[in-house]
Amino acid sequence: MAESDEEVEEGPAVPLGEGDPVQGAPLSRLAARLTWPMEKSAIIERLGEEEIRTADGPISLGDVLGSVDDTYFGSRQHFTDAVRAQLPDGPVSTE
Repeated sequence: MAESDEEVEEGPAVPLGEGDPVQGAPLSRLAARLTWPMEKSAIIERLGEEEIRTADGPISLGDVLGSVDDTYFGSRQHFTDAVRAQLPDGPVSTE
C-alpha cells in the first residue's frame, strides 16, 4: 500500500554533514553564466573576482585565467578545459 503525503517525513534525501561549507563555486557553475564564444578579457571583467573550488582551496577565476595562454574561447568546453589544466588535481576538501 502506498504511503500518503502526510506520512512521508520531510527532509533531505541524503544526510548533510555538519562541517563548514566548501568555499568557492564549481567551475561549471561559473561557465554556465557565460555565453560562448567569449574573449578572456570579457570573462575576467565579468567573473574575475569569483572564486573556484579547488583541491587546495578557493582561487579567483581571474588569477587562474592569468596563467592561461588562450585569449579567446570558442566554446564552454574549450574554456573549462583550459581552466582545469591550471588547477590542482584531486578532490575538494570538505573538512
